[in-house]
Amino acid sequence: MSVNVQYAPGPARTAEIRKGPEKWTLILVRELRHPPEKVWQALTDPAQLREWAPFTVDGSLATVGSMVKLTWVGTGKVSETTVTRAAAPRLLEYHDIRWELGPLGGGTRLTLWHAIDPRFVAWGAAGWHIAFDVLDRLLNGTPIGRAAGADATKSVAWQRLVAENTKQFNAETK
Repeated sequence: MSVNVQYAPGPARTAEIRKGPEKWTLILVRELRHPPEKVWQALTDPAQLREWAPFTVDGSLATVGSMVKLTWVGTGKVSETTVTRAAAPRLLEYHDIRWELGPLGGGTRLTLWHAIDPRFVAWGAAGWHIAFDVLDRLLNGTPIGRAAGADATKSVAWQRLVAENTKQFNAETK
């Protein structure tokens, strides 16, 4: 993220979890002012993903059967994954991630489903919250640069989001 940009995420919102036996599913929804086709490009194009997502990929995610290496920023963790569903501009699935895009007026209702280790669900929700903000600014033509990995986790904003998510998820899981 550019050090010259003033950015402060809003409060944690719209995050939901569904408990599974080994992983939980983190569900986040964001309404964007851009048509599904434009959002689809940002979800599938490696160059655009590098601008906002918490990972990089070495190929397009737009085609079913595509094999890509997905590398999480700051961890060095690389996963070889296959795109299992790609129905432009509505549905995309790969790794432990599913994206649903629905038209909403002239914009898009974007829903992320991410299967995640329960120990890291509050962290994941905070990271995706910030990534969605960065995505929105990128699509608006005012990019602020990706905020992921160690740089993001050191920020007061990220720590606040983790605390808010932890409080919310603890209440939901009791």
